[in-house]
Amino acid sequence: MRSAVVTEAGDRIRWVEWAGDEPCRVYVHGLGAASGPYFTAVATHPALAGRRSLLVDMLGHGISDRPTDFDYSLEAHADALARALTAAGVAGAELVAHSMGGSVGIVLASRHPELVSRLVMIDSNLDPLTPAHGVVGSNGIAAYSEEEFLAGGWAEFAELAGAAWWATMRLAGREALYRSAVRLARGTRPTMRELLLDLKIPRTYLHPEADGPLPGADALTASGVSVVPVPDCGHNVMLDNPEAFVRATAAALADRRAR
Repeated sequence: MRSAVVTEAGDRIRWVEWAGDEPCRVYVHGLGAASGPYFTAVATHPALAGRRSLLVDMLGHGISDRPTDFDYSLEAHADALARALTAAGVAGAELVAHSMGGSVGIVLASRHPELVSRLVMIDSNLDPLTPAHGVVGSNGIAAYSEEEFLAGGWAEFAELAGAAWWATMRLAGREALYRSAVRLARGTRPTMRELLLDLKIPRTYLHPEADGPLPGADALTASGVSVVPVPDCGHNVMLDNPEAFVRATAAALADRRAR
């Protein structure tokens, strides 16, 4: 395990790393998750192995610190991740990121272009969401006030989330989980989608085939984003169908055409 201080208060982001060829490959989890449980099996698959790889936990999640005075916006997450990657000597990384991690990755590539050479997003949030009670996602958490969530909504949402997500969600700081969800549902200005359209690096968006056509896919494709449906999976693509995920990701990372 390695770490870097990413805030003035001394809070640390931590990650698991193994050696390999450059450019470095960085894996980033989604809301309430952790990179080790979500990515270790696929990152060590023969089709993806051999690169220097970092499985990073964002602030408030997994093995990283859980400050209660951190903003937890997508921009703040991206800047903290940038500090960690810089401390690790990473530049021009191939970023593979799930859900909220992909949204953070878009902001990271926009704000710190020297750190990201290509981006693979996995069913990531591109647009603002309307908060709604009873929904399994960031907009479900955002339907609470922070006081409501910390007082009892956290336990209510645990029941809704289910055992698999709860296995990592229970490790997240409660303030971190809530504020990350609210900021994710609110989105960025320009939106994550607009930022993604403007990026000049190779970009791939993986999504569950069962969800049907990705909204706005034509505009994404026109801007050079490869939109790839993955069969037989839900939102957790890399866990539900790891072989298909590995094939799609390996193909995206092997494609050296300019986008």
